[in-house]
Amino acid sequence: MNTSKKLVLAYSGGLDTSYCAVHLSKEKNFEVHAVSINTGGFTKKEIQTIETNAYKMGASTYKNIDAVTTFYQKVVKYLIFGNVLKNNSYPLSVSAERIVQAIEIIQYAKSINANYIAHGSTGAGNDQVRFDMIFQTLAPEIEIITPIRDQKLTRQEEINYLKANGVNLSWEKAKYSINKGLWGTSVGGEETLTSKNPLPEKAYPSQLQKQKPEKVKLTFLKGELIAVNDQKNASEINIETLNTMVSAFAIGRDIHVGDTIVGIKGRVGFEAAAAIICIKAHHLLEKHTLTKWQLQHKEYLSNFYGMHLHEGQYLDPVMRDMEAFLENSQAKVSGDVFITLKPYHFTLDGIESTHDLMNAKFGSYGEVNSDWTADEAKGFIKIIGNQNKIYQQVNSES
Repeated sequence: MNTSKKLVLAYSGGLDTSYCAVHLSKEKNFEVHAVSINTGGFTKKEIQTIETNAYKMGASTYKNIDAVTTFYQKVVKYLIFGNVLKNNSYPLSVSAERIVQAIEIIQYAKSINANYIAHGSTGAGNDQVRFDMIFQTLAPEIEIITPIRDQKLTRQEEINYLKANGVNLSWEKAKYSINKGLWGTSVGGEETLTSKNPLPEKAYPSQLQKQKPEKVKLTFLKGELIAVNDQKNASEINIETLNTMVSAFAIGRDIHVGDTIVGIKGRVGFEAAAAIICIKAHHLLEKHTLTKWQLQHKEYLSNFYGMHLHEGQYLDPVMRDMEAFLENSQAKVSGDVFITLKPYHFTLDGIESTHDLMNAKFGSYGEVNSDWTADEAKGFIKIIGNQNKIYQQVNSES
């Protein structure tokens, strides 16, 4: 083997990375070392299939790195702390995991002394920015190679190339670009290239299996999901358990429309059952346990955190600053959240927490109070209205 041509390929087993493996090994004579970073969503059988296919595509070696716990600890828990939903809909299923994948890939490339690193991103998407920024920052000496981007290939051209090289994949499935992980699955296809058409039912990895409503209880401790229906486990395992349970109701589907890092509008379908329910349940618990000022400042800071993560700015130290704030805000976010699962949707029934601020003895909203008098309420209202009265008096038309 020519070690000067040693290349690490970020390999998912999908169409784009399959093309890269064949093209780089057969035509460019690279010594391709394929590596997959498991950030959740894959079974052992699926990983074995990916490995088998990697060798069929011409890889010299294949390695799968389990980064589920790393992904949760470094990124996902802060997305839950911040209730992060980009454009009020998308839980950053793919953009979040790309950061951890890029870091793990570059560490692996360094460990085997690779001179090159390759990924299957296109020139029109966000992933090229996320991968390249991490690679350039952590290993500027390693050259980045991107066949799909450089050759401006369409998915059909990739399929034709692989067929011509004797590679047989599930071409019907290859019509959709599917990225599966702990925090959700993104689904891209010809329908998402336009603004009008929805994804067909068959495009989603999970299908509706249950019709009868079911109850579920989520238990949080300092903002982290520690149990599902009183079964305690590591938070990342609880998320996987919840996803299996909830995806049977086909919950968490949507199409996200947003602004890409490169300045164009993008549209992608996603299925993120556990992510959506975790965020909504956690947010409900926060509304009961945090003060109004905590909630207000968390909201805009969380929005900044999600945006910076989405745009590949994970290594900027401001991210650690925001993480410190988010983590500190979770000190009293503990308790149970009760949820009813239904086909395609769910309801948040309520919470139970020793830190529930509705348990205060001062009074009940819209009912009675026990800690202030009517005259004190009138005086408070008069003073709090001073700013508006002054403005109106100064600026009133004569």
